Amino acid sequence: MSGVDVTLTVSVFLASAVEAVEALTVVLAVGSTRSWRSSLLGAGAALLGLSLAVAVFGPALTRLPLDLLRAIVGTFLLLFGLQWLRKAILRGCGAMALHDEIGAFKRQAELARSSAGGRERIDRYSFTVSLKAVLLEGLEVIVIVIGLGASQGRVGLAALAAGASVLLVCASGFALKAPLARVPENLMKLAVGVMLSSFGIFWSAEGVGATWPIGEAFLLVIIALVLAWSLLAIRVLRARKARMRALGSAATGVLAETVRFFLGDDRATVLGVLTMLGATAALATVSAGWYVVPLGSLALLSLALSRRVEPLARSRK
Repeated sequence: MSGVDVTLTVSVFLASAVEAVEALTVVLAVGSTRSWRSSLLGAGAALLGLSLAVAVFGPALTRLPLDLLRAIVGTFLLLFGLQWLRKAILRGCGAMALHDEIGAFKRQAELARSSAGGRERIDRYSFTVSLKAVLLEGLEVIVIVIGLGASQGRVGLAALAAGASVLLVCASGFALKAPLARVPENLMKLAVGVMLSSFGIFWSAEGVGATWPIGEAFLLVIIALVLAWSLLAIRVLRARKARMRALGSAATGVLAETVRFFLGDDRATVLGVLTMLGATAALATVSAGWYVVPLGSLALLSLALSRRVEPLARSRK
C-alpha cells in the first residue's frame, strides 16, 4: 500500500466516523425515547438508498477521462475540505462553540417525547427522523468515498475504510447506548479538513494541467503546508480572542440546500476556486503552474475566516 493509499484510507475513515457519530446520536435518541424498531427501520432504509447510490454513481464516475474526473472531483473535495477546515479552525480557536453530542442527544430525545404519535405499528416520527439523519450524513460520506476513491482508482479501498469506520462507531454506540461524547470530534474534523483540502488541491490542479515538482509525493508537502497553516490560524485567532461574526441567514429551500451541500456556504470561495483553476489551466500551457491552487486555497480560507470572525472588545478596568 502506497503512502497516498494510506492517506486516503485514514481520510475516509475519519470523515466517516465523524458523520456516523452525528447520525448515531439521532438514531439513539429517537430509538430510546419512542420506538427502536421504527428508528432502526428508518436507518436501514437510508442505508439501502445510499448503497444503491454508490452502486449507480460509483462505476459511472470511473468511466470519465482521468484528468476530467480529477478536475471535477478535486474541485468538490477542495470546496468540502475548505468548509470543514474553516469550521474546525473556528471551533479550535473558541470563536465557534464545539459540537455537543450530549446536548444534541438531549434535544433530539425531548423533540421525540413531545412529538405527537399514535400507536401505529411503525412510528412515523422515529422512522422519518432516523431516515433523514442517516441519509444526510451518509450522503456526505458517499461524496467523500466516491470522490477520493474514484480519483485514485481506489473506490473499493475507500468503501472498505468507510464501512469499517461506520461499523466501529455503531458497535460502540449501541454497546454504550449513548452518544460518543468523548470522541475528539473537532480534532477529527480538523484532520479531515486538512486531508480533503490537500487531496482537492492536488487533484483539481493536476486535472486542469498542472505538473507537481516531485509527482505524487508532493501531496505530503501540501498536507504539511495546509496543516501548519491551520494550526497557525487557530493560534493567531485564539490570541486575538476571536468570536463568530453574525451573518445573514441563508435560503432554506430544497434547491438552495442542495447547492450548499455540494458547493458550501461561501460564494466567494466557490468563485475563488473556479478562478484559481482557470488561471492554473492557462499557466499550465506555458509552465508547470502548480503553485496557484495551494497558495490560492490558503488565501481563500484566510478570507473566509476574516469574514466570519471579529476580535472581542477588551474589557475596561
